Amino acid sequence: MRLASLMLAMGLGLAACAPTPQTTTAPADQGVYGARTDSGPNGEPIEIHAVRPAYLTESNRRQRVAYNGPEAPGTIVVDPYARFLYHVLDNGEAMRFGIAVGQAGKNFQGNATIRRKQAWPSWTPTANMVRTQPELYGPLKGGLRGGVDNPLGSRALYLYRGGRDTMYRIHGTMDPSSVGKATSAGCIRLFNQDIMDLFDEIPNGTPVKVRTPGESRALEGEMIQQPNGYLVPANQVQTAAATPAP
Repeated sequence: MRLASLMLAMGLGLAACAPTPQTTTAPADQGVYGARTDSGPNGEPIEIHAVRPAYLTESNRRQRVAYNGPEAPGTIVVDPYARFLYHVLDNGEAMRFGIAVGQAGKNFQGNATIRRKQAWPSWTPTANMVRTQPELYGPLKGGLRGGVDNPLGSRALYLYRGGRDTMYRIHGTMDPSSVGKATSAGCIRLFNQDIMDLFDEIPNGTPVKVRTPGESRALEGEMIQQPNGYLVPANQVQTAAATPAP
């Protein structure tokens, strides 16, 4: 059953945030991206593998950066187009994380608030997903419990607007190779190590800003990876001659 659940979850394309009408372990000395042991939904130990060094590119690895956006310290800023998430700090700085972005991650913009946080969250496909793709989602219509097979990964932050769940999630991933890329489905996901630490740092009630394409392009120095794999400055994405990513 566990193997079947894993194969089904991988087949979802990590579609944990689909919109609705309403292994090889890396070397141990990797700092925050090393292997971890965490407590699962029922207190059982869950092993989280270290992130492979090949996935820890300059843009994907968390780092403290200068930040001159208008948001107040404590705000989470998501840029689905540059594929970065910022936790705004004091003194004109932010902690920047690389993210993977599914199409659902570009269907939401503007302001929201984190009203729910969940460790090792469960996930249930919507009725529409089961109806339109019964062969894929039907076996999971009763829900998939939290754990290493779950596409939401180790932690999830649930965004609300006007007291209602937006169905927009910031969460971990069972596929660390996807971070930094555009994917076919899902919302916003980080390395499990990153979402675990962010989860511990921010309280319920944290404001979230999700940028529009125009807001992304307006900021100097940020890079957007194009469909052809090239990196382009975010403020020149429509006109710049792309140069190969290093």
